[in-house]
Amino acid sequence: MGESDKKRYLYIMLAGFGAISLSVVLFFILYGMKNISDAFKRLSDILSPFIYGGVVAYLLRPLCNHFETFFRELLPEKAKRAAGGIAVGLSLLTGLLVVYALIIMIAPQLIDSVRSIWVTLPGKINQLIDWLTRTFGEDEVLLHYMESAYQTLYSELDKWARETLVPGISNLVSGVGMSVWKVLLFLKNFLIGLIVAVYLLASRKKFKRQSILVLRSVLKPKWAELVLEEAAVVDRMFGGFIDGKIMDSAIIGVLCYLGCITFRFPNALLISAIVAITNIIPFFGPFIGAVPSILLILIESPGKALWFAVFILALQQLDGNVIGPKILGDRTGLSSFWVLFSITLFGGLWGLVGMVVCVPLFAVIYDIVKKLVRRGLQKNGLPEAWEQYKADYPDEPEKEKRSRRGAK
Repeated sequence: MGESDKKRYLYIMLAGFGAISLSVVLFFILYGMKNISDAFKRLSDILSPFIYGGVVAYLLRPLCNHFETFFRELLPEKAKRAAGGIAVGLSLLTGLLVVYALIIMIAPQLIDSVRSIWVTLPGKINQLIDWLTRTFGEDEVLLHYMESAYQTLYSELDKWARETLVPGISNLVSGVGMSVWKVLLFLKNFLIGLIVAVYLLASRKKFKRQSILVLRSVLKPKWAELVLEEAAVVDRMFGGFIDGKIMDSAIIGVLCYLGCITFRFPNALLISAIVAITNIIPFFGPFIGAVPSILLILIESPGKALWFAVFILALQQLDGNVIGPKILGDRTGLSSFWVLFSITLFGGLWGLVGMVVCVPLFAVIYDIVKKLVRRGLQKNGLPEAWEQYKADYPDEPEKEKRSRRGAK
């Protein structure tokens, strides 16, 4: 047996051993996935104050930067060192005041609206059936359908009350001590998170410098620059998109409330809150918020439900074509197809949180893939512009034209 044959067999043995080893490792990873998931959950529970603080600090960072720049220009030279501390305090105070004002103004009215809807629901359903009867006449098929739907609704409500609500109340009463403990634990973690947010905001520039130094000490200069460049893209995508989307949704909520008051739609505040909250979700948000809002108005006044559908459609068109682009601009650079794909993918993986962060997250992935493709083309000495490939890869109509010309 020659030397080349020995090497070839050795490579085959190593490849087989590597494949078997990878299969075993993959099996144990999949087998221990639950343990890994439990470990991550345990770790996230322990670090929840720092997670809360990080989110709060990240959302307040643009406001803190604005305050710091303002006070550095306003204060005299000797007092400029205090600009950072003043900016941190004012940013946190502004955020708490906004949340407190929203709770004080909206929460009581929302509770009253929900309670009123629950109390008057049976009478409103009867009024809706009477209106449908007067509008569509004594149609036996329609009356039979409405009566069966009415009976089904009430039977389902009664079944839900007996099998779910009553046992749930019993469990709630029996577990009230545990519930109180969970609430207190959340408040404790959130308060610690606010303290963490203060430290993060006050030391944000120091942490940034330390991260850059650590990165440059670990990676080569070329890779360090690439990582820093991509970190700037992540920050621009997430920070700009989430802050802009929150502002956009707040504006839409206010406009929806003013429109509901003007056109005298019922449950104006509750509907506006639903529209504003669901508007944070890209693409599907307007439809998700419009469906329950139309149903709430349909129970109160069927005629106004149609006008509200027209109003919310006009409002969403205003948001999609004027307000949204004005605030967000083209921050992500994603087409509508990739927005829909990202919402479906990350919404299925992470639920509501995934639907909120899906667009900036996928925009970052898209940017990385685009840079890798560009780097591969440059490495192979190929042009980057697609126009230079059109002659080699024509569109389908051009292929048909060429085939017809060849046939002639």
